[in-house]
Amino acid sequence: MEEGKGRKIIMFPLPFVGHFNPMIQLARIFHHRGFSVTILHTSFNFPDPSHYPLFTFRTIPHNNAGGEDPMTQPDVSSMDLVAFIRLLRQTYAEPFRQSLAAEVGREKTVCCLVYDAVWVRNTEVAAEELGIRRMVLITQGVASFCAFAALPLLRDKNYLHIQASRLHELVTEVPPLKVKDLPVMETNEPEEFYLIATDMVKGANSSSGVICNTFEDLERLSLMDISSKSQVPIFPIGPFHKHNDNVLPTTKNIEDHVTTNWLNKQEPESVIYVSFGSLADIEEKELLKIAWGLRNSERPFLWVVRPGFVRGTEWLEALPSGFVENIGQKGKFVKWVNQLEVLAHSAVGAFWTHCGWNSTLESICEGVPMICTPCFTDQFVNARYIVDVWRIGIELERTKMDKKEIERVLRSIISKEGDGIREMCSELKERANVCLRKDGSSSKYLDKLVNYVMSFDSNALAS
Repeated sequence: MEEGKGRKIIMFPLPFVGHFNPMIQLARIFHHRGFSVTILHTSFNFPDPSHYPLFTFRTIPHNNAGGEDPMTQPDVSSMDLVAFIRLLRQTYAEPFRQSLAAEVGREKTVCCLVYDAVWVRNTEVAAEELGIRRMVLITQGVASFCAFAALPLLRDKNYLHIQASRLHELVTEVPPLKVKDLPVMETNEPEEFYLIATDMVKGANSSSGVICNTFEDLERLSLMDISSKSQVPIFPIGPFHKHNDNVLPTTKNIEDHVTTNWLNKQEPESVIYVSFGSLADIEEKELLKIAWGLRNSERPFLWVVRPGFVRGTEWLEALPSGFVENIGQKGKFVKWVNQLEVLAHSAVGAFWTHCGWNSTLESICEGVPMICTPCFTDQFVNARYIVDVWRIGIELERTKMDKKEIERVLRSIISKEGDGIREMCSELKERANVCLRKDGSSSKYLDKLVNYVMSFDSNALAS
């Protein structure tokens, strides 16, 4: 493709895996359409550029004159996520402004800045000073974003002081959500969380446009809602990872081969794949409930337990002596997998997930039923849509988990009881495939997005 040849897009991802990956996938989409891409990335969690040879990476230095990165201080690891994001935004505000100015100074062909919605406070003034148009990437589902947009109203109506007696009450302002589904987070800084959430919405509305990793047939009503309340164009061009330019050859390591070989020995649609994402953590007692529930279900399972997932431990030390050995070939514990390959494997029959948006989309695209155990913020919204709107999963609340309930849910989703769910999964998988075809909705929106970005005058501010 030649459309964007000779033009550059600058991208600014949030340095967490769940935010970085969709930004990289979007970068590949732009590159495939002829644009060059430079990625400004914090010194915190800086990626290995050799893994992404298509792009130019620039490090944004931290603003600590003493030289040591404030994001790596010992007390940072004990912060809750909201406090951590606050520190992140403060640490990189001025360094980002300087890095963006330097990058624009290198090139006169910069079309726009594409940034993660969480960064809005770091980007607005800097981009305006340089006359650069801003495009926002929403890395969560549009339904979640609409719930964030409703937070001021919900706060005025006293929903956000969540009471145990109201957890199952329908929130009539944002159906089909119940009070327990509102995208909140346990934090010592509730006002800061509210500020981050409302900043995201305000920043999107003040930008030149919003790019969404979703597709029209999946979130049609939510897209209509956000479009009716926003003055900027919305581009639902997902699923990002299914675009042809994101289907890349991968080099498998020994662990990948071991996992694939184990999956190859399992019956079709028999394996429970378990992964709770890159940020959530659990207590030892929760690990034990999950482990015994998986064992007693008598279903084969593949469980990703990343190092540090269990608070206070390195990996599987909390499991009883001999537990892993007694499982034998019936279950497999790993520290990491290529999730896209696992979900696409014919042996996988269900995905027990935290309902992060990337995992949700990946499961939908492979037609895999979900067991939903959300941990925080938008994951609650995603779980409600998975269970009650799209009807492609079963709810298993974290607060109500015990080994008996886990055993019951795992057996039911793999058995004939789950046939209706599998049928809906197959239908939604086909819709995801259709949207990416030449005349599909996501393909058409991508053409509109490319033409829109091409129309930008790099010296003119967004109105």
